[in-house]
Amino acid sequence: MELLTRAGCLICTRVGARLAELATELGFDLSITDVDDAAAAGNPRLRAEFGDRLPVVLLDGREHSYWEVDEARLRADLAAR
Repeated sequence: MELLTRAGCLICTRVGARLAELATELGFDLSITDVDDAAAAGNPRLRAEFGDRLPVVLLDGREHSYWEVDEARLRADLAAR
């Protein structure tokens, strides 16, 4: 699972903390990517695609939810993997 964020985004911080708790509980790996840092490193695609609705949760590389963690759906999708 990947969380797309931006520095200074308070919602991103809150969502990241909740996903970290869920990762511990449910046993999934969580990576966090700052879209602005990725763009500065030569990969502007994430910022162009998702930058206007951060934070974005990607599950298996696809958008799962944004602005909030849809926890019930996330639990169901992880169980169905």
